[in-house]
Amino acid sequence: MKNSELKIYKTEDGTTEIKVKLENETVWLNLQQLTELFQRDKSVISRHISNVFKENELDKNSVVAKYATTASDGKIYNITYYNLDVIISVGYRIKSQRGTQFRIWASTILKDYLIKGY
Repeated sequence: MKNSELKIYKTEDGTTEIKVKLENETVWLNLQQLTELFQRDKSVISRHISNVFKENELDKNSVVAKYATTASDGKIYNITYYNLDVIISVGYRIKSQRGTQFRIWASTILKDYLIKGY
């Protein structure tokens, strides 16, 4: 990833820590990171992502990217990453405690932006 930056996201309760990639003014997470964030199986996250595209909520070409990533075995793999738009869309579909926490957080941020006019 060119011009990428690595940030650490830690949940409020401290139980989950995710390294997120920042590039082109957005956050990128892969499927494994999304499962950690929302505490759901890959199949559940994948189904929600698939539905986001099937329902034309987002344009797949604009929000999905493949990046070469070095795994713990030293091999380089092309991994699919999803940007913040997908993360938000999935977050509003997920039924889990973490999904609820995400929606509360996202709604608070949106409300602040609308009221305070950042």
